[in-house]
Amino acid sequence: MTHAIAAETPWGRGMRIKDIRASVHTTSIEVPLLSGKVAGYGREEQREFVFCEVETDEGLTGVALTGHFLARAVVAALERHFLPVVRDLDPRDTEAVHQRIWRALNPRAMTGVVSSALSLLDIALWDIAGRHAGRSVAGLLGGARTELPTYVTFGFPSYDRELLAAAARLQLDCGFRALKLVVGVDEGGWREDAARVRAVREAVGDDVDLMIDANYLFSPTDAKLLCRAVEDCGLTWFEEPLHQNDARAMADLRAHTGIPLAAGQMEGHRWRLRELVEHQAVDVLQPNACYCGGFTEARKAAHLAQAYNLPVAHGGGWPLVNMHTLAGLMNGWILEWHLGMAQVGELLFPDAPRPRDGRLALPDAPGLGLSVDRDALRDTLLPDL
Repeated sequence: MTHAIAAETPWGRGMRIKDIRASVHTTSIEVPLLSGKVAGYGREEQREFVFCEVETDEGLTGVALTGHFLARAVVAALERHFLPVVRDLDPRDTEAVHQRIWRALNPRAMTGVVSSALSLLDIALWDIAGRHAGRSVAGLLGGARTELPTYVTFGFPSYDRELLAAAARLQLDCGFRALKLVVGVDEGGWREDAARVRAVREAVGDDVDLMIDANYLFSPTDAKLLCRAVEDCGLTWFEEPLHQNDARAMADLRAHTGIPLAAGQMEGHRWRLRELVEHQAVDVLQPNACYCGGFTEARKAAHLAQAYNLPVAHGGGWPLVNMHTLAGLMNGWILEWHLGMAQVGELLFPDAPRPRDGRLALPDAPGLGLSVDRDALRDTLLPDL
């Protein structure tokens, strides 16, 4: 052991990170009530995802996945830049790993590629730690609960109003009692969005939770107009309503509407999430382990939210990872079952849990509790360019 490694891992000889492998994949999904498969797993740009595997010198491996943002750059970052920095560290020493990454590769707290790559590495390390300890990641995070309420993101923009209402009723038949639809993308603007919200509310009745998600796409003025138009629809939350998650403008919107606001799923580290909390811009914080820096950062965000009496819910997809954050931590709340990303998970992980009657029971297997279908991984692989 070199002196440098001993200084970073003071608890003696343990496992060591040996290798990081990452790859870009794609697939198609079935959208209910629409004929044929849809390329990608959500919006038009959601065609690629990144799979990562971390191997230790003891033969234990951990896996992780994240979304489409600059996917090939994320792979290059992991294999060419992250691996030399963290090789030979103990995978259970996640604070030491993060400290190395911040000092060597991200001293100015940038996000984007570095946050996605760190998320993949960290998730895989927690998977390894859980497998080694014989406990789930949720158990290592605190073990607050073993099952979660879920909501289904079903309201794809490709539906017209009639199909949207039918798709909502279909999800009720599947056992969900909380639904989310996308707004902010229709050519009809906020007025069409208001009509779509009303169509769904009329279709499902008043005793079903209903959320809307603008994916950063509204100006403050249009967001206020939409809120005013659907104020009486009993929305559970309005997710990421404004351009760039502008915390100041979101705080102003929150002061002008009775609809709770939720945000945070694509923020790359705790300081951006803290900005949302300290500006009183949100009622619900949404750190996503696949983008914010993994479970290590998501746990810090959840503790921050807890100090302000805020719940942590899930947005941004990849439920088979983020279920552990919400189940492990005291203020964890409701899990997003994004139909597209859930299908990706079920393809890659044949033992993946599925919601029943709107609730998801976490697997009791160690780590993430998921085994990988190597054939599916190979079949979805995109070749190197």
